[in-house]
Amino acid sequence: MYWTNKLKMLWAGLLLVGSIQAQQVCVSTPGTSLVLSAPEGGELKYVYYGPKLAPADLEQLPAVEKALSAYPAYGLYPAQEAALAVEHGDGNLTLDLAVQRVSTQQEEKALLTVVELKDKVYPFYVNICYRAWQDADVIETWTEISHAEKKPVVLTRFDSGCLPIRRGEVWLSHLNGSWANESRLVEEPLLPGMKVIKNKDGTRNSHTSHAEVMLSLDGQPRENQGRVIGVALCYGGNYELRIDTQDDDYHRLFAGINPDNSYYKLAKGERFLTPALALTYSREGLSGSSRNFHRWARLHKLAHGTTPRKILLNSWEGVYFDINQEGMDQMMGDIASMGGELFVMDDGWFGDKYPRKTDNSSLGDWVVDKNKLPEGIEGLLADARKHGIKFGIWIEPEMANTTSELYEKHPEWVVKAPGRDLVLGRGGTQVVLDLSNPKVQDFVFKVVDDLMTAYPEIDYIKWDANMPIQNHGSNYLTMDKQSHLYIDYHKGFEAVCQRIRQKYPDLTIQACASGGGRANYGILPYFDEFWVSDNTDALQRIYMQWGTSYFFPAIAMASHISAAPNHQTFRVIPLKYRIDVAMSGRLGMEIQPKNMTEEEKALCKKAIEEYKMIRPVVQLGDIYRLVSPYDKLGVASLMYVSEAKEKAVFYWWKTEHFVNQHLPRVTMAGLQPDKSYRIRELNRIDNEPLAFEGKVFTGAYLMEQGLEIPYNHRVDYHKQNDYSSRVLYLEEVK
Repeated sequence: MYWTNKLKMLWAGLLLVGSIQAQQVCVSTPGTSLVLSAPEGGELKYVYYGPKLAPADLEQLPAVEKALSAYPAYGLYPAQEAALAVEHGDGNLTLDLAVQRVSTQQEEKALLTVVELKDKVYPFYVNICYRAWQDADVIETWTEISHAEKKPVVLTRFDSGCLPIRRGEVWLSHLNGSWANESRLVEEPLLPGMKVIKNKDGTRNSHTSHAEVMLSLDGQPRENQGRVIGVALCYGGNYELRIDTQDDDYHRLFAGINPDNSYYKLAKGERFLTPALALTYSREGLSGSSRNFHRWARLHKLAHGTTPRKILLNSWEGVYFDINQEGMDQMMGDIASMGGELFVMDDGWFGDKYPRKTDNSSLGDWVVDKNKLPEGIEGLLADARKHGIKFGIWIEPEMANTTSELYEKHPEWVVKAPGRDLVLGRGGTQVVLDLSNPKVQDFVFKVVDDLMTAYPEIDYIKWDANMPIQNHGSNYLTMDKQSHLYIDYHKGFEAVCQRIRQKYPDLTIQACASGGGRANYGILPYFDEFWVSDNTDALQRIYMQWGTSYFFPAIAMASHISAAPNHQTFRVIPLKYRIDVAMSGRLGMEIQPKNMTEEEKALCKKAIEEYKMIRPVVQLGDIYRLVSPYDKLGVASLMYVSEAKEKAVFYWWKTEHFVNQHLPRVTMAGLQPDKSYRIRELNRIDNEPLAFEGKVFTGAYLMEQGLEIPYNHRVDYHKQNDYSSRVLYLEEVK
């Protein structure tokens, strides 16, 4: 297998070199090709993106495919939308970029192609980079911008890439929402004009929209059929995606850092790197594009992406800020008794001069409140050892409160426009620390470093970020570079994350940002998972986790069993349903065992045991979404299938309840047609097993016919309710 892969990569490299000589560049993954025209001294142009091309077809492309600007720059044709715009030191606003040379470099798992461009008049340079992964069908593209002009050049637009898309019946799928309602799916046809998806939060970027989209080329999107292009901007800060449709035959997608109030003064010899724009293509519908993203993420864009995650209990919804030693010990014992593997102590454990009792004080003062925890972190770690589980802790190191010792010592460290009053956030006192400042970067790193140095047994950190940038300004940046704040903040954040990962490579870190505010591939290389939403309501989570799964794998999606009534929606949902939803992501618990009946504890304990069995399939398998909750058919269903297709987990949730209801019979996907699978229901509460319990069916039957799922649970009369859900485990019978 090693030499087979090496030969494939060598062939791809030879094809590239041959193509360069013919002024054609082919960037290929195992299943896709991106073809560019790169004549020396001429404009770099896009020719093709889609299924991998045979050499014979590649030769014919110049005669049959229209070539379009691959990275249009503003100036000579100002009526067209631009990916790059600048102001030279002499005031000239134009660029005319020409290809100088093309090079290719073999990396460990990828081929890197670099097309070097130079302005025909000015010493202004743009390298357009393409990384083609050879173990995943994803191509990443980004630009490196520099110059040798005497005066600084002002960058006013700096997209990561541009992709022309042939017009037809093209539909756009993207995510929308708000706090506690993140990642809601929106599907719409692309029409003439400009479609803009953007973020200007400053610190987080995925509450209200996402920097990832899918484009269905064959009409209204389908999950497992049709041609789909997936796009993901790998950036943690402000972004802007534009799809421009004018009077020709193409839509043009542009994606990059949001330039609004972020014009960048580039000094001579300085290099400006744009974030990577990831592209994937599938002929197997939306789910096919998702599978490509998920594999790429697990292998390359997610910390410890191939290591199964632990099952945890978090303290937040159990006690909120009311942290104490005895309560934490009890929670550890409770989750250990149920088979859990990790306990995470959330907000409320810190503060000396200003103890953290509510959300209006103490951020920045990362010392243990000895009144709450007289034995300190050492005592908590001893309790964790006693119960045979791991211990995790909550921090919010990018933020402070004005009521804190940190702010009293360093008021100049916070984000604040010079000469303006503070704009305060959560609790009426929260502020954002200015990560453009190297001293602040050192402080944020030290928060983690001090904890891990003093308590190396800490296994997990929940890293929160509960405030946007409210008051644009920096006491560190000079006045002529105030527009660099948004960009330099995230440069600083990434620098801190890199230092943490270099020193603590085995630490598990969750990205929490007022819930799902940091679901993006800009920060995930440094984080193991993200908190999907502060809303743990199981019914609403089906919709949010469905949208999230378009771009992010289950191993990254923290999904917890909540209490009833739910703390956000106050909806009362049966425990079985809550468990079945949580088991479709990285399973955890917010519900506190001490508040549960013995019957509920037994059901959760059984669920944890069964999740451990299916964990490799759910967290590392391929997703197949089957029936969308957004189709309003009264049911939602998806499944995960192992790479070898010998195991699968099928989920079915009823989303509406009516008398004389008629739900669709769900057919499965992703199985091997000629393999036989035994069916087993997990988390069963029915008095009688399902008709197909223990039965064996071929993959062909399950994918063509499916199984008839009862609409309601067959339980005692006093246990009946309007919710119904099923989790089926499929295992190959040889």
